[in-house]
Amino acid sequence: MTVIKHRFLDNKINPRAETLIIGTFNPETSDNKADFFYGRQRNHLWTLIPTAFGESNLKGNSKEEKLAFIERQKIGFIDIISSVTVDEVANYYDGYLDSRVSEWRNVISEIEKLKNIKRVCFTRKTFSDIPKMKTEIEKVRQFCEEKKIHFQYLTTPARFYRADKQEEWSSFLNYGN
Repeated sequence: MTVIKHRFLDNKINPRAETLIIGTFNPETSDNKADFFYGRQRNHLWTLIPTAFGESNLKGNSKEEKLAFIERQKIGFIDIISSVTVDEVANYYDGYLDSRVSEWRNVISEIEKLKNIKRVCFTRKTFSDIPKMKTEIEKVRQFCEEKKIHFQYLTTPARFYRADKQEEWSSFLNYGN
């Protein structure tokens, strides 16, 4: 068994963030070439969010360009898993990782630090294969509801880019503006 930590565990969320995007897990492994959240080739988040603000696609751009963008747009990122204990180091599938979490991230305590937060999303809508993640993210959703923070489950930015996915993300990112 191998313990794998989150690749961006030390990422500091901008305290001025108005939007928080919550994902699942980005492993700190040698074959993971992502330089920042959602940086894998098959992920389209860096097309979806700039397009929502009428800006240029950042997919494939440098980490510095992405950091400047999220600073300007007041966006933060966090994942709900801090580490997993696995036998298959190369298996990143959420359904596999769900029962192998060794440490959950305290997302609620991070949200409490964000005095300007308006909206929070989880980058997944389906939960049939991730019951433990569903329980953890439901706690976050309930907290947001109590605090009157808009919370939404969004279609994953992974695998493909489509106009309806863009519309969903654009609507969320511009909620309350």
